[in-house]
Amino acid sequence: MRMLLAADIGGTKTLLGLFEPALPRPRRIAARAFGTLDYDDLPSMIAAFLEHQSVQAADVESACFGVAGPVFDGAATLTNVPWNVDVRPVKSRFAFANVLLLNDLQAMAYSVPVLEPSEVHVLQEGAALPDGNIAVIAAGTGLGEALLHNVAGRFIPSPSEAGHADFAARTEQEIALLRDLIVRYGRADVERVVSGPGLINVYRIAHQERCVATIDVGDPDAPAAISTAALERRCPGCVETLSMFVDAYGAEAGNLAIRTVATGGVFVGGGIAPKILPALANGTFMRAFRAKQPLDAMLSAIPVKVILNAEAGLLGAAVFAAKR
Repeated sequence: MRMLLAADIGGTKTLLGLFEPALPRPRRIAARAFGTLDYDDLPSMIAAFLEHQSVQAADVESACFGVAGPVFDGAATLTNVPWNVDVRPVKSRFAFANVLLLNDLQAMAYSVPVLEPSEVHVLQEGAALPDGNIAVIAAGTGLGEALLHNVAGRFIPSPSEAGHADFAARTEQEIALLRDLIVRYGRADVERVVSGPGLINVYRIAHQERCVATIDVGDPDAPAAISTAALERRCPGCVETLSMFVDAYGAEAGNLAIRTVATGGVFVGGGIAPKILPALANGTFMRAFRAKQPLDAMLSAIPVKVILNAEAGLLGAAVFAAKR
């Protein structure tokens, strides 16, 4: 059986998967997660995955990889880790017929039209306009944003590096955060706030008293510990941290909706959103999303949904491979 190989290559983990090339949604055969920096390069990781699945390279018809960084001429450097991805060494080693490279949020965007209702959680029902664009925003190790252009009813995913645009502070507390980010990093891009590491930056400003959850901000698991302490309401400072984070996340999602006129919907993906779903659904996110006068009425009519499928980026890469 001929198969598709797909990958969602992130700053922390990489998902590799094999799919049957069906349209509109390829059928998942197998998938496996890897620590991105556990391997020296992508070809080594692919070889380990194919060996684990007892699959020969000759069985793979096309391969598509979504990568967390800008793609130029079939190559990309990950934004948050020292890893390069280039289609040429992959072609040379495995002789796949097609090897394709996408920005990871562009890959995720390809999954949106084929997601099932059970794979999303609705934050705002809204009413999608048939000629409207769709936007995707996803916070994880970094922050990614993408657009699905609606061209005569056909959605064309387009990448961006909007996570590295400037952070727009809206409150006195966010202004204090902005100043702190400038001192620490030289500038304040929105990814420094809306991401896993961004949650730590928010924590430093929002958490004034001793943390009863005894969190070490230098621990890689600190963002998850803060979120858990907040959701369980064990620590008032962590509750304030997560609330400030969700508020900023909603505001940036609203900014993206305005910039792209996303009257077809906004989808919130990434690894963080499903884990903090109660905090996203308590109203804070949507209030910040809609608070954009004079366009608040437009934003109030846009469907907003959280992607629950943890393999949406992987699925989107397979969708693109199948189309090609």
